[in-house]
Amino acid sequence: MKQKKRSTVSWLAEFAGEKKKLYAMSVAAAILGVACSIVPYIIMGNIVAKLIGGNRDWQFYLKAGIVMAVFWVGRVIFHGISTSCSHQATFYVLASIRKRLCDKLAKVPLGRVLDTPSGSLKNIMVERVDSIETSLAHVLPEFTANLLAPLAVFVYLLIIDWRMALVSLITLVIGMLAYMGMMIGYEENYQNTVNKTKVLNDTAVEYINGIEVIKAFGKTQSSYEKFEVAAKEGADCYVEWMRRCNVFFCIAMVVMPCTTLAVLPIGGIFLMNGSLAFADFIMCLILSLGLVSPLIVVMSHTDNMAKIGTIIGEVTGILSWEELERPVKDKRKVKNYSISLSNVTFGYEEKEVLHGIDMEIKEGTVNALVGPSGSGKSTVAKLIASFWDADGGSIKIGGVDIRDLSLEEYNRKVAYVSQENYLFDDTIRENIRMGNLNATDAEVEEVAKKSGCHEFIMRLENGYDTVVGGAGGHLSGGERQRICIARAMLKDAPIVILDEATAYTDPENEAIIQSSVAKLVQGKTLIVIAHRLSTIADADKIFVIKDGRVAEEGTHEQLLRKGKIYSKMWQSHIDAKDEVTDTQEKAGEKYA
Repeated sequence: MKQKKRSTVSWLAEFAGEKKKLYAMSVAAAILGVACSIVPYIIMGNIVAKLIGGNRDWQFYLKAGIVMAVFWVGRVIFHGISTSCSHQATFYVLASIRKRLCDKLAKVPLGRVLDTPSGSLKNIMVERVDSIETSLAHVLPEFTANLLAPLAVFVYLLIIDWRMALVSLITLVIGMLAYMGMMIGYEENYQNTVNKTKVLNDTAVEYINGIEVIKAFGKTQSSYEKFEVAAKEGADCYVEWMRRCNVFFCIAMVVMPCTTLAVLPIGGIFLMNGSLAFADFIMCLILSLGLVSPLIVVMSHTDNMAKIGTIIGEVTGILSWEELERPVKDKRKVKNYSISLSNVTFGYEEKEVLHGIDMEIKEGTVNALVGPSGSGKSTVAKLIASFWDADGGSIKIGGVDIRDLSLEEYNRKVAYVSQENYLFDDTIRENIRMGNLNATDAEVEEVAKKSGCHEFIMRLENGYDTVVGGAGGHLSGGERQRICIARAMLKDAPIVILDEATAYTDPENEAIIQSSVAKLVQGKTLIVIAHRLSTIADADKIFVIKDGRVAEEGTHEQLLRKGKIYSKMWQSHIDAKDEVTDTQEKAGEKYA
């Protein structure tokens, strides 16, 4: 049975949680504020009628003025209470939305997150969610107040004279017809602005993040043109929409508030033929002045309500992403940290990249995955790290299927370092400490020494207290990578995965890291992916992955004796090293 789509109000109620009471208090205060705002109009009508009737009792006017002032102050107080309650509830809603989104991204497959432009996710979680703050905080109390106030006035007009009540709506009807003209093609135009704004945000993020590459390869003009086109289209969609609505908007805004255009002449006719008392005529004239303006404010919230619906739709779209299937608590306890893959298949969207992978990795051993680029090595590692769920087959840790282990507990068991490392805009010390938040400064420095980081860190101006910049931009690629390795080592997880983690290190530092890793992972299960075969020649087992299958497995010597894929890869590796050495020697002779 197809699940019924939830409304925006339903989602907001869920996000508000226990703070829904604050919204209820906001509405209640708004209603009281409306009551306080209507009374002064009624008193004013009586004052005008008494003045025209010749009443000279100044005590009456003084008391009436004081009462008006009291009710007006009451209106301001209740309005303040209403907006205060709605703002408190709204800030809770925004925080709840962002927390839910962060929790969701931690539970969905990494592939789903990577397939979504980072600009889109950042825009939704930061700017888009933040942009509904004003609407959520003001729409509910103001919508309530501005809708109830004219309704109460209209009811009072009906009590005075039903004819004058209907007459006061004439300009409103004309204005509403013009407003309906503004709404022609509203859905299409609004969706166009949403789409163009998304494209602009994504293009801006791409342009800013890639500015280094753009400048390096002389693509400044073409890349800026792409951003310029997105910016122009983002502006034009609004300008064209507003241009089409201008005439209708002007008619609506000019005609609707002018209730006296109908009330004054028609009421005058009723007054002249004796069917309307003079005092009632004055009261209807004054009350009609406050009838339409609040409704215009209500209609002005149309775009805000549409925006809320759109943004909540984007948020709930992310919240509806399929999560990794994991229990809250481990169903079974792992006995050891051996890893086994049985007939594992996996594909990105409709393209299958792994076709029945079978692997046995013993606890406490060093295991290497090698093979041509695109063969599926990194995909195997990421499946073991639980970044995705396998489409078929099973992955077991200590004889327990990883889908029977909670995601939180499983993440504690695995340390993963990839070639695409990331550092937070914090000090080097705190970036390493993220591997174990309880680690002391001495433990942080000790693991940095073992990972070959200490020397270059101490050469920096502030040592371990050096701030690395956004994404670690103040450090070189090799330096960032060594810090990420130190962070993974400090985590002290029983399973360590290095996905080409030494790709950006020079040979000298790579040797240091390999030596330190060998010491740090003693007794742990280590999986290494590397293009440089010389770095994994001493591995306990080497798996050769080709075209999404395990083509060969064994030790370095066993695979060389087979004389198949690995043997050819090794020979190519040796030849490449010899060629590099010869080139370096010739270059040295040339410049000697």
